[in-house]
Amino acid sequence: MNQTAIFWPVLAQVLLVYIVYLVMGRRRYGAVRSGEAKAGQFKTRSTEPASSVTVANNLSNQFELPVLFYVLCLALHETNGVNYLTLALMWIFVVSRYAHAWVHLTSNDLRFRSRIFFFSAVVLLLAWIWFALHLLTVV
Repeated sequence: MNQTAIFWPVLAQVLLVYIVYLVMGRRRYGAVRSGEAKAGQFKTRSTEPASSVTVANNLSNQFELPVLFYVLCLALHETNGVNYLTLALMWIFVVSRYAHAWVHLTSNDLRFRSRIFFFSAVVLLLAWIWFALHLLTVV
């Protein structure tokens, strides 16, 4: 298998980060334009309006669990550990992160959002376990 295939899910995850930045910018601009907020309120989240603070929180989420995803993708590439299983796990993780962001930025249903988060965390854990097993077989 082509080892660089692992970078397609990485690019998809990076795209998600930029999408969330775009949504945040639009919501903040809309809040100022509508009079809901003043530009200075965005200095701290405690004074940011609810319409955009959720997006800011989601953006923070994109730099928490996904950091382990990025490291794993690089490690898999470097050790020639990319195969159909790891590629599928990485795509499932990314799709679940898109689903998590969608729920967070729309209904923000915590029950549903937490289930998606847990699912993505388990998928990533399985991928890390596979990586550990792969390292045991690398000579």
